[in-house]
Amino acid sequence: MKTRFVCQNCGASSPKWFGRCPSCGEYDTMVEEAVGDRTQKLGKPPQPFPLSEIPFAKEERQSIGISEIDRVLGGGFVKGSLILLGGDPGIGKSTLMLQISHLIANLGKSVLYVNGEESGYQIRVRAERLSIDGKGIDILSATEMGAILNCAHERKPDFMIVDSIQTIYKSGLSSAPGSVAQVRECGGDLMRFAKEECVTTVIIGHVTKYGAIAGPKTLEHIVDTVLYFEGDKNQQYRIIRAIKNRFGSTNEIGVFEMTEFGLKEVINPSNLFISDSTNSGSAIVSIIEGSRPLLVEVQALTSPTFFNYPQRVATGIDIKRLSMLLAVLERRVGISVYSFDCFVNVVGGIKVFETSSDLGIILAIASSIKDKPIEKGTIMIGEVGLGGEVRPVHATDSRLKEAENMGFKMAVVPYKTSQLDNSKIRIVRVQDVNEAAKLTLGD
Repeated sequence: MKTRFVCQNCGASSPKWFGRCPSCGEYDTMVEEAVGDRTQKLGKPPQPFPLSEIPFAKEERQSIGISEIDRVLGGGFVKGSLILLGGDPGIGKSTLMLQISHLIANLGKSVLYVNGEESGYQIRVRAERLSIDGKGIDILSATEMGAILNCAHERKPDFMIVDSIQTIYKSGLSSAPGSVAQVRECGGDLMRFAKEECVTTVIIGHVTKYGAIAGPKTLEHIVDTVLYFEGDKNQQYRIIRAIKNRFGSTNEIGVFEMTEFGLKEVINPSNLFISDSTNSGSAIVSIIEGSRPLLVEVQALTSPTFFNYPQRVATGIDIKRLSMLLAVLERRVGISVYSFDCFVNVVGGIKVFETSSDLGIILAIASSIKDKPIEKGTIMIGEVGLGGEVRPVHATDSRLKEAENMGFKMAVVPYKTSQLDNSKIRIVRVQDVNEAAKLTLGD
């Protein structure tokens, strides 16, 4: 039997073993797997046909009554779609899917919950804690793909959950469950089942120490939607982020609170990420997650350094972006930062990726160094360039509308921002960070 070696981290393959993967450079990640014979006799070759002749119908969606889930999915679960839900072990994936199963069963739909990790009794204990009676939910404790598909074809459920893909194996493969080959082949079988039987299927996958699902991201190109569960399992808030969605927009997020009765949706997440603090080093910025504007609080703390090289610690923002903003603050504003250790944190555990928070981060650091708080009720919006100029960002109107709903009185925005239709918030336009610092912190 022919074999090959596949990297568990990046998915690169090689005919021989390497102690260090030649693609990603990680050590001890190459595992051996059998190469099956995929040759088959071909019948009549497929023929192309015009795109216009393909019948079109709007996809059938099922809303389950959780607005945060419907938002992330683009309006609800699409019939026959394959969804991957990834996240760290213990973060709440199984809890959420059991709650969703209960809501779907209450709509008169049949649910098949394939359980490969826990016993049926453990699921019943969780259901009792969540006050779920379990009617309409069938539990299948199996790990062999053939047995799972046979049961699914017989039952023909409306909704199926596989928990988790790392425990499922295909008997025709010699590799262990959770390996690259097993995850890829089992994912492909589930995809074909979902499309052929029009069964909405959710695959749960654990994230490894490399931050990928089952080693390489072998499933992300197969499935229709990829959802990531973010947050610290030791904290109460969770964020579900859509990084791929063939039936809706990407980068939408849903915010949940973990309670003793399960996950509870948070209708107004901006309340979680801002506080009434009047201390120095705090600034409120606005970010866009998908189509949703969010207000988040950025906190900065600076202290004189006792090392030759000052510390730079960032939580929730890119450390390289922080280094660039510190250089701009030093050169363009004239505030010395190289004699201070700098710690920047985004409150609530959310991660900020877009550059609209640049102005707020710089002003928070300057506020901490000068020990002067920024006026309460002020929001900062703008990208900062290397020349210190404040550049416009997209969707400023929706950001200001969210700030207005949250009771903010003043917004510092780039000078070249287009005309804004807003009368309740005082709009202050600035050309560069020096002008913004003088405005908010004084001379």
